[in-house]
Amino acid sequence: MGLFYPGKVHTVSAESEAGKTWLTLSACLDEIAADRHVVYVDFEDDEGGIVNRLLAMQLGPDLIRARFHYLRPTVALGTGINLDDLRGLLTTVEPSLVVLDGVTEAMTLHGMDPLNNKDIATFGRILPRPIADVGPAVVCLDHVVKSTESRGRYALGGVHKLNGLDGAAFVLESRKPLGIGLTGITTVRIAKDRPGQLRKHGLPGRDGMFWFADLRVTTEVEGMTEVEVVAPESKSETTMRPTRVMANICQALADKGDMSGRQIEAVVTGKSRTIRDAIALLQVEGYVSNGTPIRLIKPFEGSES
Repeated sequence: MGLFYPGKVHTVSAESEAGKTWLTLSACLDEIAADRHVVYVDFEDDEGGIVNRLLAMQLGPDLIRARFHYLRPTVALGTGINLDDLRGLLTTVEPSLVVLDGVTEAMTLHGMDPLNNKDIATFGRILPRPIADVGPAVVCLDHVVKSTESRGRYALGGVHKLNGLDGAAFVLESRKPLGIGLTGITTVRIAKDRPGQLRKHGLPGRDGMFWFADLRVTTEVEGMTEVEVVAPESKSETTMRPTRVMANICQALADKGDMSGRQIEAVVTGKSRTIRDAIALLQVEGYVSNGTPIRLIKPFEGSES
């Protein structure tokens, strides 16, 4: 399975050392191995750190020089001659993948507040969206808020970082730490999938997100790293399907017509998280529609429990 849609904007969000750069560089390696070009715009690290990771993944220096185009901006790229230079590079190499590493830092460089939803939407219009319009998949790497209780499906900065996407949003959660002599394991969750072609391959999880994959990063010795993106280890994170709630949601939609997720939570009895998980299951199994408002497609046929 692929991770990113051509011509769409995506986010990969995670706490520090959860593997978001490794995940993205794995996609870069796949594109380069397929004789395609990658542009990496780095607002956070430096070329030494990124190139050393590619070398550790056994990507040869010649291929890196030929197909991996690294930029380390020190001034804003979203306007003027700097934007023209970026457009010239995109036109020349025609990349299939463009990575914007460090969205929070990028917004600050452009004089914007990463906690201001209006600035977030503006930044999306001046940099990620124009790049995606040229054709490549655009992947924005960002941080999640530190509190797991308030984090939910959002990166640092608010709801517009999801609302502005037309691709997929991934949230990474570390399960086993990365390090030399270790195999680090990170859960890759789908928080949003607007085209709808990825979520169906994942497994329903908490907060309405889907468990799409496990990222495994094995570093037996320094300078040699194996990165794998594999199917989840188990079939489900939940011990029981909320079939009673699923049936009640379908009945409520049949009685009252199309509703938003919040309206469903208001009329169906149950914990909010259970209702959100039930809606996600109904959507992936084809009982109700994706998006808002939610529409009943067919009666629920599962047995109640």
